Amino acid sequence: MKARVAAKVDADYSAERALIEAAQRERGRFADLYEANFERVYAYVVRRVRDRDEAQDVTADVFHLALKSLPRFEWRGVPFAAWLFRIAANEIADRSKSIAKRRAHEREALFETPDEHGGVAAGFEEAERRGRLFKLVERLPRDQSRVIVMRFAEQKSIREIATALARSEGSIKQLQFRAMQNLRVRLGDSNG
Repeated sequence: MKARVAAKVDADYSAERALIEAAQRERGRFADLYEANFERVYAYVVRRVRDRDEAQDVTADVFHLALKSLPRFEWRGVPFAAWLFRIAANEIADRSKSIAKRRAHEREALFETPDEHGGVAAGFEEAERRGRLFKLVERLPRDQSRVIVMRFAEQKSIREIATALARSEGSIKQLQFRAMQNLRVRLGDSNG
């Protein structure tokens, strides 16, 4: 009985096996395997990733990897689609891992601080301090505020600022000096 079942299975897959062997000899014949299995593989992938664009990308990668690995494929009496499903499952798992790693790195980047030893609390304190400083700069007289923003946020030189504001370099230095004095006083008031 088992011999008849095995013979029937071999007969059912003999055409597929012939396609595989032909594609192994001549890469151009892989198109036949692609056509015969595309819908099944795509359906398998789309049920697992649930995003159409990503499913298309994964399916394309599956067939690309299958074509690349086809010379090493060994017939074992199992449908070719089973091998493709295994490749698809591995691709989906790899993508999930890389997405999880990327998201973890993004979350870590949100809490990174210049002082690695300060941790998350120091990062929040630094962000809060900068926020207070920006608010204080906005409250400065208009010319002083513009000079501070151009000098430190935009990193322009005294000469570039003088040219942009049509003033002498000496007057820009004087505006920067007065702005810095005002900020020191205001920071002292807001911290005390």
